[in-house]
Amino acid sequence: MEKQKILSKKNNIDILAFGAHADDVEIGMGASIAKYAHEGKRIVICDLTNSELSSNGTVENRKVEAKNAGETLGIVERMTIGIPDRGLYLQESSIKKIVEVIRYYRPKVIFSPFYIDRHPDHGNCGKLVDEAIFSAGIKNFKAGDLASHKVQNSYYYMINGFHKPDFVIDTSEWIEIKKQALNCYRSQFVKTKETVETPLVNGYIETIEAREKMFGQEVGTIYAEGFMKKKPLLIHHDLLGEIE
Repeated sequence: MEKQKILSKKNNIDILAFGAHADDVEIGMGASIAKYAHEGKRIVICDLTNSELSSNGTVENRKVEAKNAGETLGIVERMTIGIPDRGLYLQESSIKKIVEVIRYYRPKVIFSPFYIDRHPDHGNCGKLVDEAIFSAGIKNFKAGDLASHKVQNSYYYMINGFHKPDFVIDTSEWIEIKKQALNCYRSQFVKTKETVETPLVNGYIETIEAREKMFGQEVGTIYAEGFMKKKPLLIHHDLLGEIE
């Protein structure tokens, strides 16, 4: 488990967001992270791989880019557990690594990629995290030396896909921060003479912005990020406030 900071074992953070690669979380929910970080929520990003198979960039410069992007969003920590890139399969060893992360940070809410995506690693990341969330709550499931932890809720964000979301978060005030975070990944989104052609270097950030604008229009805001869920949302305030 590789960390940029060492925190106490009883972290009890608010949000733990998993991605297969550095930049996945920023693409899917960067504006929401910026929004909740600004509100004082303690947020950690965990990248499952070092993105060593990326067509552009190196492991070293992607780590720097990821660090800068995380600081732009206002998270408290970013780390990676070093599962091999393109090696995200439902294996016990990988599940246990993720369980250790969950038990270490003890988050209230977990986000991971939606399972329908053109990149298999993204969907497999979501499935691995689902398995780990369940196992992390089992007292007798052995993974490291930390106590079991039950997550309150888990949700999925979109990376490459465009799906009808189960709910959206108004991110109108935070879209520019999201774009700043994405622009930290110059190796992935900026075309140079040495760049290998990929979908990411041909207006990808603009495509993501357009998706968020469409989600916003659906609910009467300028921008919104869309999410999927497994179970119904519980509304704690007057339902009439939700009806238009």
